Amino acid sequence: MKKFWTVFTIVCFSGFIYSFMPQPEPTFEGENVGLKIGNIAPNISLNDPNGKTIELKDLRGQLVLIDFWASWCRPCRMENPNVVANYKKFKDTKFKNGKGFTVYSVSLDRAKAAWQNAIMQDGLMWSNHVSDLKYWQSEAATLYGIRSIPAAYLIDGDGIIIGKGQSLRGQGLSTTLNSFVK
Repeated sequence: MKKFWTVFTIVCFSGFIYSFMPQPEPTFEGENVGLKIGNIAPNISLNDPNGKTIELKDLRGQLVLIDFWASWCRPCRMENPNVVANYKKFKDTKFKNGKGFTVYSVSLDRAKAAWQNAIMQDGLMWSNHVSDLKYWQSEAATLYGIRSIPAAYLIDGDGIIIGKGQSLRGQGLSTTLNSFVK
């Protein structure tokens, strides 16, 4: 059993270190599409728990937090109350380049039931929950170069990336959203 925990610790620590290593940015077709601040966010098109396709581009006009998470991810679940509080606070707010705030939740779950239960348990009240149930092989996670979760991008009403990374966690999300209020 001790050998298991030693190997487990090494694997977890290696993954943690890997998540901080510079990763190559994916390449995209099209003008100014990419993952840097100021780029147009690549479109994501995945199904919600009922099988309905929801595309990221359909949320244009609002500020959108693209939130990569999973039901099995403890840090994600611990961050969910913060995301819910900010959703409630800003959902009807007028921003410099967007009217209202919503969340586009991309789950890296494998099990639909676990994903749906986490949505209910955490009170994730927005309707934009999507997943392909492919775990780390998720098409959206690959497209966005996601190596660890929680991970987030904030896009404005034109689909332009205006924030990303750890600055969108904890109090940083509220601070960032406040900075774009009209």
